[in-house]
Amino acid sequence: MQDSPFDVVIVGGGMVGAALACGLTQQNFRVAVIERAEPEVFNAAQAPDVRISAIGAASVALLRQLDVWPRVEAMRCAPYRKLETWEWESAHVTFDAASLGLPELGFMVENSVLQRALWEKMQAQGVTLFCPATLQALTANRTGWQLQLDNGTTLDTRLVVGADGANSRVRQLAGIGIRGWQYGQSCMLISVEGEQAAGDATWQQFTPQGPRAFLPLFGHHASLVWYDAPARIRQLQSLPLPQLEKEIAAHFPARIGRIKVTRAASFPLVRRHATRYVLPGLALVGDAAHTINPLAGQGVNLGYRDVDALIGTLVEARSQAQRWSSDAVLQRYHRQRYKDNVLMQGGMDLFYYAFSNDLPPLRFARNLALTAAEKAGSMKRRVLKYALGL
Repeated sequence: MQDSPFDVVIVGGGMVGAALACGLTQQNFRVAVIERAEPEVFNAAQAPDVRISAIGAASVALLRQLDVWPRVEAMRCAPYRKLETWEWESAHVTFDAASLGLPELGFMVENSVLQRALWEKMQAQGVTLFCPATLQALTANRTGWQLQLDNGTTLDTRLVVGADGANSRVRQLAGIGIRGWQYGQSCMLISVEGEQAAGDATWQQFTPQGPRAFLPLFGHHASLVWYDAPARIRQLQSLPLPQLEKEIAAHFPARIGRIKVTRAASFPLVRRHATRYVLPGLALVGDAAHTINPLAGQGVNLGYRDVDALIGTLVEARSQAQRWSSDAVLQRYHRQRYKDNVLMQGGMDLFYYAFSNDLPPLRFARNLALTAAEKAGSMKRRVLKYALGL
């Protein structure tokens, strides 16, 4: 069957694609979203999702602008006001919201909560949702692109956006290549419940095997992040939860106190970067365009910077009566975001490699650098503002 043309069809209705749909609909674009499955309805009695995102201040501002943030707050989220990192106890770096005059640095939000809030907002706005559905074929035509879905539906659109994750079907069908590599590490996410309240400070300790991080959630709930060699993470993943608790007690700082593990999951660390973000009538956003080492929790925040930039580019071009889906216009989005994402990827890689070995001279140098960073004053605040997207 043939559906009426859309201005924009977004493949992927996750945290980034749904935000883009809300923003473009708010600007009176005719938007459709293709998504495999609807997010589950929020249930406050359920244990927290093992997948957590640290939503920075700029991302929160975007979600407020989209009128999505009140829905998140009505479910649950947890502010964090302090961020601390160290390797040696004598070389701590602490960032706090007060130094920037902010009420918080950001919020820890379960991915399932954010996805549900965005989905409900799309429904309220009347975004056309094709769900459950997957993209089967993508063909360029005179006016834009034609998409064929697995349920037999055919869609025409002036602009197609790939927001369908690291293994993007849109990117593959469009013939856009990627550069990247595996880091030789995996990451384990562990949901825990502690004897003490989780508080409002997140911290990360570096070890030669990889960082150990603590992300506070609501009440006594928190998320632990354990980076290590893939074989070690597989071994941890196979342990009964009581045994995993003993491993955590032996390898995490004592400040976490006594905890009970409720859930755990793991994934390999992979860096990917699309060779380009756009073609005529086509754009990539979020993980479809770039994946980054999750060391500083910047993944979804970079995706929201993409969303903000793409909306701004399209709205400005339309206001000037330009063909907003043209390659010339979309290249502005590419130029704006590509360099920033390369810089962030490179910065995280530098941090990763600097702290992922046990060479004594390098250990001394990096802890000296952390000590200097703690005393850097205005430079330290500028780094924090950049990380928060401010």
